[in-house]
Amino acid sequence: MEMGLHNTTALVTGSTKGIGKAIAIELAKEGVNVLVNGRNREEVEQIVRELKLNYPATAPQNAAADLADPEQRQALFAQFPSVDILINSMGIYELMQYEEVADDIWEKYFRTNVLAANGLTKLYLPGMLSRNYGRVIFIASEEAVMPSGQMPQYAMTKSMLLSLSKSISKVTAGTEVTVNTIMPGPTLSEKVHHIIEGMYPDENLTFAEKEQKFMAANLPQSELQRFIKPVEIGRLAVFVCSPYAAAFKGSPIRMDGGMVPTIY
Repeated sequence: MEMGLHNTTALVTGSTKGIGKAIAIELAKEGVNVLVNGRNREEVEQIVRELKLNYPATAPQNAAADLADPEQRQALFAQFPSVDILINSMGIYELMQYEEVADDIWEKYFRTNVLAANGLTKLYLPGMLSRNYGRVIFIASEEAVMPSGQMPQYAMTKSMLLSLSKSISKVTAGTEVTVNTIMPGPTLSEKVHHIIEGMYPDENLTFAEKEQKFMAANLPQSELQRFIKPVEIGRLAVFVCSPYAAAFKGSPIRMDGGMVPTIY
């Protein structure tokens, strides 16, 4: 399906790995000029080269920056003052027990997962409103509505993104600008793939068998009973960015593999 996104520009934060990278690739497939972001300039440049090679009709650019730093956010905005699409996918996570989470860790997660996304939105939203077109997507998690207790510092920030998205969406009333949140369930990022591969070293199992064994033992509530592929989230993000998704306003959009047991 043609998504009507040719020659638009998207800033995808945290787009050198995982969900962010998948979204960047899927947008480039639709003719979007992607600003690739990450803290490591060499890694960012590698993704830019891949996008140029595979999607030569687009013009990806290096937008390397540590977006948790307000000064670097402002410098990035000065370099790229206008985007049609902002995907706030950058985030950090780690399994931690509540009693292990010191104040500096709470602050680090808030700064990285919430304030960076809010800061970029604050910079780019006025231009979208003045042009009467734009898309802002926050990448949250099923942890936002169903905290597992295994990473409270992460779950807190993802719940905040749901509230933030709804609040910002109110500013776009009556315009063709949309602000939404995608909530993925457990996703097969590079980090997760590496963890699963190493979990059963003495068993002669394919990766699919290891994945199935892990899901049955650790995530039995998942109806999908496999990890969500980043490309699946990428394709959903492309649709939400498209003109066909204009009626999504302040919406929490779940792609959780059936993890959340409620009807809402």
